Amino acid sequence: MTRTVLLTDYAWPDDKVEREVIERAGFTLVSGPAKPAPAAEIDALAAQHHPDAILTCWAEVSAAAIAASPALKIVARLGVGLDNIDVDAATERGIWVTNVPDYCVAEVSDHAVGFAIAWARGLIHFDREVRSGRWDPASANLRRLSELTCGIAGFGRIGRATAAKMQALGCRVLAYDPHTSNAPDNIELVDFETLLASSDIVVIHAPLTPSTHHLINPDAISKMRRGSLLINVSRGGVVDTAAVIEGLASGILSGVGFDVLEDEPRVPPELIAHPGAMITPHVAFSSDASLIELRRRAAEEVVRVLSGGMPEQPRNNPRR
Repeated sequence: MTRTVLLTDYAWPDDKVEREVIERAGFTLVSGPAKPAPAAEIDALAAQHHPDAILTCWAEVSAAAIAASPALKIVARLGVGLDNIDVDAATERGIWVTNVPDYCVAEVSDHAVGFAIAWARGLIHFDREVRSGRWDPASANLRRLSELTCGIAGFGRIGRATAAKMQALGCRVLAYDPHTSNAPDNIELVDFETLLASSDIVVIHAPLTPSTHHLINPDAISKMRRGSLLINVSRGGVVDTAAVIEGLASGILSGVGFDVLEDEPRVPPELIAHPGAMITPHVAFSSDASLIELRRRAAEEVVRVLSGGMPEQPRNNPRR
């Protein structure tokens, strides 16, 4: 009997890459809607098709979807974060959960550095000014990056790449990560409060977990340098949006660079109106090269497991 792979959703124009990998291996790919459907619809798709594997981008793969798929062997995330997958339910049923943790290291770190440069040099602010008919170079209040300190919260692959790029621009770099005890000699590992108090730019590269939810909250912002920049290219829930809006209003934050929001795609009007807010629509991971790599590698994990092998990037240890 042919094995079935359910692709719940996809953030690109088609499913061509996934379909090529899956069908070349002799399996059948069933694609859901491109935009992520509500959890109940994904549950229904799982109940209808009884997939042997699920590939998911943004759609929620709930305990109900997992329970509705008795032959399920693997849930593969087309991305890094696992907060849209019930990993515990999968683990309990002996199902692998995988991701592609390193496909967009260059892109996300570039995005973070891009926000920092745009803030320091006023690129977005002055572009908006000129487009509005104002030409006022005397109003510039710009910064020299090589005289600034950048603090990075979350010092994994992407955090380390951002650190290297910020150092290449001359910045002093601090890092905070409770799970990291080693760093290059030219990186200062510090506690979170020291990082906040000592940094002109704070970059969030932390995953969203119960312990990091609202890591940036009113108390954290109160400890930051006045006029600093906050960058979040990780997960929206790591940052308390209401606290950020208050931080901008008070002047503690002079700017933010957000690729993610906790209630995306809704953008609070206070952020839209603030001249220091730079917001992109969750695209830091994206480039032509990174998307092809992501899609191919996630699909190859599915093929590997359905063919009887072990996954290369397991994120759990299922009971088997």
